[in-house]
Amino acid sequence: MKFDSTNDPSLTAFFDIPADSHFPIQNLPFGIFRPGLKRAPRAGVAIGEYVLDLSVLQDLKFFEGPRLINQDVFNRRYLNPFMDLGKEARIEARQYISDLLSGKNPLLKDDESLRKRALVPMHEVVLELPVEIGDYTDFYSSREHATNVGTMFRGKDNALQPNWLHIPVGYHGRSSSVVISGTNLNRPMGQTIAPDADSPTFGPSRLVDFELEMGFFVSDANKLGSRIPMKDAEDYIWGLSLVNDWSARDIQKWEYVPLGPFLAKNFGTSVSPWIITPEALAPFRTEGPKQTEPEVLDYLKPNRPDQTYDIHLEVAIQGEKMDAPHRVCASNFKYLYWSMAQQLVHHAVTGCNMRTGDLLASGTISGQTPDSYGSMLELSWRGENPLKFPNGEERKFLQDGDTVIMTGWAQGEGYRIGFGECEGKLLPVQKE
Repeated sequence: MKFDSTNDPSLTAFFDIPADSHFPIQNLPFGIFRPGLKRAPRAGVAIGEYVLDLSVLQDLKFFEGPRLINQDVFNRRYLNPFMDLGKEARIEARQYISDLLSGKNPLLKDDESLRKRALVPMHEVVLELPVEIGDYTDFYSSREHATNVGTMFRGKDNALQPNWLHIPVGYHGRSSSVVISGTNLNRPMGQTIAPDADSPTFGPSRLVDFELEMGFFVSDANKLGSRIPMKDAEDYIWGLSLVNDWSARDIQKWEYVPLGPFLAKNFGTSVSPWIITPEALAPFRTEGPKQTEPEVLDYLKPNRPDQTYDIHLEVAIQGEKMDAPHRVCASNFKYLYWSMAQQLVHHAVTGCNMRTGDLLASGTISGQTPDSYGSMLELSWRGENPLKFPNGEERKFLQDGDTVIMTGWAQGEGYRIGFGECEGKLLPVQKE
């Protein structure tokens, strides 16, 4: 584990934070919020049961470091201007905020009036999409997930396509339909074809699914025509959020040949509101799966063994007739075969320019056991083994009214670095 003065497990805030909080002083995730519905959006940091209003600190010229002094970045609608300042500005802001919240710098601790202005109760805020997303790319980086899906549709002997162990497979998604947690989505319409039919029909998707994913946001990385070397890749990974890349499996099955997913994925992608920084996750670095049979090409070879993180992930579903959410799977970010750095390097290897605010998602994160599968397609095994719920209901795929709740955290000694929740409800087809 790697500790610095901001993620040291012995560090405490000057006010009480529950031990199971997702947002201890070691976390300090960035987001965009409104103190009320009629207030302007601004940047904040989640801390316990509060949001620290960074625009208040900015207005009082608290940020005096070389990269943040006189920078007007914390009263904007999105975090992009702050992200544009790069990794070092993020680290500088994080250190200053940590000193304020620990009381090492007493300016906040000793000023009751300032505390009332700057620390807003979490239950009073409205959380917004934190980043203006220019481009969205979804990968297919879990070997277990790819093997499961391939087995269902091509058989065990041909589960993985010949390219899968050589490249991080991905496709370009639709950024306009990326939405903040808490946004409800309608069941999509589209073309599907029955197994015994000769031609398709148009109507509601019958096989709507969730996909448990992790996404990361990029800060300005490379110019058009240039590449990103592996040794520099992590400098441009600005932070991570939970992602639910909703999927219409029956639409996808009909449309994906020969160009892959299209309408099956563009009706909605949910992201959690808080961006967790690499500095907060540094103590939880770990090795991912071995990539020796076959070895990856040189440009994709990791420059360090611990290129991933040990992050526990869960998904729960609550139907309209259920009293509480029911957990349907538990997985872990470390199961991914292809790391974030490899995804980013491969994305830019053609000279594709990665821009501040680009979102790259991992693809479904599944483990080796059935209870760790990250989608309904796998959990119910294409509908052959319906999931059973405590109230007697069953699910092969999602029903109208179902709420999907994703969460995740890295567990430390006496604290956890949490991601909060990524939640969304599936509504009926939108009437014309």
